[in-house]
Amino acid sequence: MKSTERKPESLLPLTPAVFHILLALVDGEKHGYAIMQEVTYRTEGKIRMGPGTLYGTIKRMLADGLIVESGERPDAKLDDERRRYYRLTDFGLRVTRAEAQRLAQLLQIAQSKHLLPDAGGAI
Repeated sequence: MKSTERKPESLLPLTPAVFHILLALVDGEKHGYAIMQEVTYRTEGKIRMGPGTLYGTIKRMLADGLIVESGERPDAKLDDERRRYYRLTDFGLRVTRAEAQRLAQLLQIAQSKHLLPDAGGAI
């Protein structure tokens, strides 16, 4: 079945690694090392994705149609030719949105059960 025919919900819930990679690619294509750096930066160092996790996950994401390897390359003088760049597919963006909505619903449940701090910091 083509990714254009699949429902995003068919892949939910996503693993944290998949979701972090998708979030890193929402702003545009990136090479693997840039994805690792963004995940580390965005999580303030709480999550550090190693190359084995990153590239194993990317391989599955390519097979699932969430991302593609980009044929576009920056100026060769400014970039290492060995780098592979990845970008979201339309299906990948739909899956990212569906997962974000799923997580937002979970947060609403946690808030309704007073499991999260309020604006003043109290639980």
